[in-house]
Parts: sequence; structure tokens; C-alpha cells
Amino acid sequence: MELLLIRHGLTAWNSSGRFQGRSDVPLSSDGLAQARALADALADERIDAAFSSDLQRAVTTAETILLGRSLPLVRDVRLREFDFGAWEGKTWLEITAAFPSAGGTSLTSARDYQPEGGETFADVRSRVRAWWKERFSDDVRRMLVVAHAGTLHALLAELLGERFDAMKVRFSHASITRVEWVDGAARLLTLDDTAHLRAPQAPRTTAPSLRPNARRDD
Repeated sequence: MELLLIRHGLTAWNSSGRFQGRSDVPLSSDGLAQARALADALADERIDAAFSSDLQRAVTTAETILLGRSLPLVRDVRLREFDFGAWEGKTWLEITAAFPSAGGTSLTSARDYQPEGGETFADVRSRVRAWWKERFSDDVRRMLVVAHAGTLHALLAELLGERFDAMKVRFSHASITRVEWVDGAARLLTLDDTAHLRAPQAPRTTAPSLRPNARRDD
């Protein structure tokens, strides 16, 4: 099995540096453009199963990728971002000012987050682990998962185990990370690929034609 792990596109809160967590913020115009770039990049790839967080920024990204495919999108609350509790809607500067204990945590170190009234990384890993155990199937060749940075960190931690702890992991918006899962072991193929966002995009003059689920047996 190959996993296509996608972080959702940009939102206005992302652009202003605000922690969204469970807040259901929609994609911005830039985020919608990123989702279309993802759709173009993955248009010819086989996808056998598709899952996303139920928050609209992930759902919209996933639905854009799947447009024209005869493939259902399964939304799952277990793929949501961290519940950031009292951190929700705040910037990192606002968080460290309001909660001095957070000052010893790095902005980019999701593994160390302990938001007041929210979830720890262990909490997120627990629900992601339950999702993976339920949804893994040997019959699936390629699985699309559209979620959030914290959720994807947790999933990689589950798949890679101790190897993950030594990695510096980053998930850019609308990035593609590929993981191969064979005989109970994971191999990281690509991490945080954003080449499709830098490529020039042809303008869309008409709506994309509906097509059956694209297949590519690579």
C-alpha cells in the first residue's frame, strides 16, 4: 500500500499565524488554488480509498482532489487537528504571553504541545492509531489521507516508530508526503513535497470534465 498524506490548503488563520485546531475555518482563495494544484498533480494517479478530517479545510481540499472520480470521501473526526483548547485562535506570541509555561515549547514542535484544556501529542496519536487499525486494508493499493499538520505528525509517528523521533518533520500547506507500507513496515518515499505549488498552473476556462477514478499502476 502507498499512503498519500496531504495537509490541507491555506486558510486566513494560517496566513495570520493563528492556531486553528478544532475551529472550522474554510480555505482562503490561496488555499483553494493550492487544492486545485494538488488535484492537477494527482490527476493521473490511482486512488483506491480516500479519507479526510471532517473539518471543512480538509474536506474541501480532499473533494477538490477527488473531483471527477467515482470514489467516496470518508470523513472521520479522528483525523482532526489537535484540540488546542485555550490556544485556539491565538498566535504563538499571544499564547506564550497568556501561558508562560508554553514558552519552553517550540512553535514547530507538535510533540511537546500541552495546551490548556486541549490535547497532548499522545492524545492525538491515540485516536490516529485507532483510525489506522480500523481503516488499514491489504486490498487498498493507494490511500489518500487529507488532514492537518498535527494529525500527520501523529500518523507518521505511528507508522515509522523510533525512526520518527530522529526526524525533523515539516508539513507545508497542500504538501504531498508518500509512505509505502509493506509487510507491516513503513518506508518514507517523499516528505513535504510542494513542487506542484511552484509549477505554473494553466488557467481553467471550463469546469473539469467528469472522469472515472484515474488509475496508474505504478
